[in-house]
Amino acid sequence: MSLTPIRELIAERMKELTDLRKYPEHHLAEIIAEIGFTCTYCARCCTRAFNDHVFLLDTDVSRVLMINPSALEPAPYYEFCDRNGTFYVAGYALTAQDDRAGSCVFLLGDRCRIYSDRPAICRVYPYMLHREADDSGTVDWRQFAGLDQHGEYHGHLTEDECIQAARETIAYEEAFLMQEIAFFVYMERYFKENGLKHVQKKYDETLRRYHAGGEVLVMVWHAGSLDPVRVRRPPAGKAP
Repeated sequence: MSLTPIRELIAERMKELTDLRKYPEHHLAEIIAEIGFTCTYCARCCTRAFNDHVFLLDTDVSRVLMINPSALEPAPYYEFCDRNGTFYVAGYALTAQDDRAGSCVFLLGDRCRIYSDRPAICRVYPYMLHREADDSGTVDWRQFAGLDQHGEYHGHLTEDECIQAARETIAYEEAFLMQEIAFFVYMERYFKENGLKHVQKKYDETLRRYHAGGEVLVMVWHAGSLDPVRVRRPPAGKAP
């Protein structure tokens, strides 16, 4: 959660979106070709132990709602909390199973049960294109997730495969940023119209209550409005 004012958050994301649109597609395609990643169906990327959570674009949410609405939950790391202890977050994530790894709700063994309808981030993974700090704190473009931690490398990918993967990755990152920007723009207006603002002290208090097993209200940004969702932390030993 950032203490940065909403107006500055919007400006930051707009700058990132502008830079993303300037990023040469062929450069990402060359990186993809050099890495030569091949999936070995280890399913590590489908667990929270490895990838934390699966953030969903609005188009993903629409598909999941038709398959299994109970597979949705508010994405973690809520952006805002008002004086009433209500959280606000930019989208939904997939729920997890109760196993130790926190396997995706749609994972059966080492196969995805909705592979043909899988979320956009699952389609482009492990490729990505956003700025992130490395271990030394240097912020730069990150183009690959989990390097040398899953799959096989240095295989041969055709030029068309690399270009297609690069194109889809850039499109995903653009859609993600646009969803975030739309959320922030909406929240700026929503807070103003309702006489609300982000209150960090209330955020911290409510989060502690949630971690202690209390129920919280999360307003989830979806399809141009906010969905109210009641959330209670799973019992100890269960997947978060």
